[in-house]
Amino acid sequence: MSSIGLSFGEGPDDERPRSLTSAVQERLRADILSTRLLPGQKLHIAGLAKQFSVSLAAVREALSRLVADGLVQASDQRGFRVSPVSHADLADVTRTRIDIEGLALRRSIELGDQAWLDAVELSHERLRAVPYRYPDEPGVHYEQWVVHHRVFHRALVNACGSPWLLGFRDVLHEQSERYRRLSIRDVSKARDVEAEHAAIVQAVLRRDADTAVAALAKHFNVTMRFVEQNAPEIAEVSHFRK
Repeated sequence: MSSIGLSFGEGPDDERPRSLTSAVQERLRADILSTRLLPGQKLHIAGLAKQFSVSLAAVREALSRLVADGLVQASDQRGFRVSPVSHADLADVTRTRIDIEGLALRRSIELGDQAWLDAVELSHERLRAVPYRYPDEPGVHYEQWVVHHRVFHRALVNACGSPWLLGFRDVLHEQSERYRRLSIRDVSKARDVEAEHAAIVQAVLRRDADTAVAALAKHFNVTMRFVEQNAPEIAEVSHFRK
C-alpha cells in the first residue's frame, strides 16, 4: 500500500483528533473494499500511524470503528487484521443481502414518488455511461464505475422510508463489495452486468415489485457464483499473512 499523508485545515483542537481518525478510517475502508488490503492481512498500528502521520490512538480508534462495521477483526493477542473471506460467509452475506435489500426495494416501489423513479433512471444512465473495466487492464475495475454502481444500488432503495433498513443494507453492501472486487480479477468468465441492472430498472419503472426483487436476487446470486468459481484465490487471500 502506498504511503499517503493526511492534512487538515485549522479547526478547534477537540475536532482535529476526530477528523484525523475519520480520515484514517475512510482511507482504510477504501483500501479494504478495493482489496488493496487483502482479507486476513495483518494491520500494524505503528506502521499505519507512521504512514498516515497520525498518533497510535487515532489509528487504533479508526480500526475499532472498522471492527464495528465487520471489515476488521480484533484479537487481544494478535492485534488487528482485515476480516477474512470464505465461501460460507459469502453465501450468508448474499442471502441476507437479498432479504434486506429485497425488502427495501419492495417498500421503495410501494412508497416512492416520481422523483424517486427519475433518480433511479438517472443513476442507471450514469452507470451505463462509464466502462466496467479499464480497457488496458481488464482485471481491474474502472473506478468511476465503482462509484456510480454504489450510487445506483443505493438509489434503488432510497425510498423505503426506513433509516434502520438502509443502515443494515449499507453494511451488507460493503461486505459484498469486497467479494465482487475479487471476482472481477478473473477475466476468462464473462457476465452481462448491464443487462442484469437493466432488468431491475425496467421492473422498478413498471412498479412490478415481484419481478424487480427477483431480478435483484438473481443479480446478487450471479455475483456469488462468479466469486465461488474463484475458490482457490479466496482460500489464498483468506489466509494471507504479513
